[in-house]
Formats: sequence, C-alpha cells, structure tokens
Amino acid sequence: MDSSFSAPTAMEFKALYDETGWADWTLDRFERALAGTWVVCTVRDDTGRLIGMGRIVSDGALRAFVTEMLVAEDARGAGVGGEVLARLVDEARRRGVHDVQPFAARGRAAFYERHGFAPRADSAPGMDLVEGR
Repeated sequence: MDSSFSAPTAMEFKALYDETGWADWTLDRFERALAGTWVVCTVRDDTGRLIGMGRIVSDGALRAFVTEMLVAEDARGAGVGGEVLARLVDEARRRGVHDVQPFAARGRAAFYERHGFAPRADSAPGMDLVEGR
C-alpha cells in the first residue's frame, strides 16, 4: 500500500465513486472536481490500483473541508481511510489551516470520531439543501 499527494486521473476517481455507489456523474464533473481541489491524498495497492482517496477543498487561509473519503470495498478495514484522513489533516495544518471540518456522509460520523473529530452541537448552524428546491 502506497499513499501520496498525487491526484488520481478523473477516470480513476469516477471508477472509485462508481464502485462505492456514491453517485453517477459524468467524467467532466470529476475533472472539474479535481481542478478545484486544494489537497488530494490517494492510496494505491501493490499493483498501482487506486483503492482509497480523500480531498480537501479550502480557501487556503481560514477553513478546510475534507470531502470524498472513498475506500474500495475490498480495502476497507485495513486502515486506508484513517491514513488518508491523517495525511489530509496534517497537510492542511502544514499549510497553516487549522480549522479542518469533515463533510461526512450519512452514517459515517463514527469513522471521524475515531480519528479525533467531534460532532457539532444540535444548536450549531448547518442545513442540507433539499433536492428540487
């Protein structure tokens, strides 16, 4: 297993998205997402196949948001996600941004809590956009 800050290709990004069942978007959307990424961390297996990744989007000064924490089904439970998250947080801090917040998928809060994040209070601001509005 090898982790790096080298971005995947848009096709690799889409393939991992497809495998994990997150969304079915066009290749162009993945290209644009990668272009707007501040930091990306990838993990590849011994054959070079992308098995995990995470991205940070940020203003580069005040806040950074972790998004697209993706791990291939056959690589889950091996510490891939934890390694990606730790490297992303360390890199944001190295770049001077200490307010790092996860954009956690529903049902994944426990993963972030195991890695040092705390849930926001119910009284904290934040809302989901309702589709179709």
